[in-house]
Amino acid sequence: MADETLGAAAPQPGNAPSMNLVGQYVRDLSFENPGAPGSIMAGGGNPAFNVSISVGVKKQADDLYAVELNLKAQAKREETLLFNVELVYGGVFRMKNIPENQISMLLMVECPRLIFPFARQVLASVTQQGGFPPLMMEPVDFLAIYRQNLAALAAKQQADGGAAPVPTDKPN
Repeated sequence: MADETLGAAAPQPGNAPSMNLVGQYVRDLSFENPGAPGSIMAGGGNPAFNVSISVGVKKQADDLYAVELNLKAQAKREETLLFNVELVYGGVFRMKNIPENQISMLLMVECPRLIFPFARQVLASVTQQGGFPPLMMEPVDFLAIYRQNLAALAAKQQADGGAAPVPTDKPN
């Protein structure tokens, strides 16, 4: 009997939810080493790093979405800029038969989680080729970023006198 219940609730093979990574790309990459070659020859203490990350989503077609990670990192020793790197790394994802209330979380959490290791490798490689030790970013909790953004949006809408958003709002 349990098999009958499961069989009735299971989606048909052609209607099963799916998410596929169609391709990955570097849209923009900039590396500045303004003090070269002196910056790589000078000794000194460990540099201070400032790293930021954001996620953007753009619908390309009915079932295709481009998800882009915008990564920025700077290294300074005292007030001297050692390097500045900016990367926009993206992936194109195909979503089929995904419930509408789950698409936003998939695009803003799971898709970035899938492409982040590749973006991190690009950053590590370019900083190493610039004469510095490879910049190895720590893993990112995209779910925490997603929740922070939802909370900030809810607070903004309440401050503006509007209703709080439902956590299933659609991506850009």
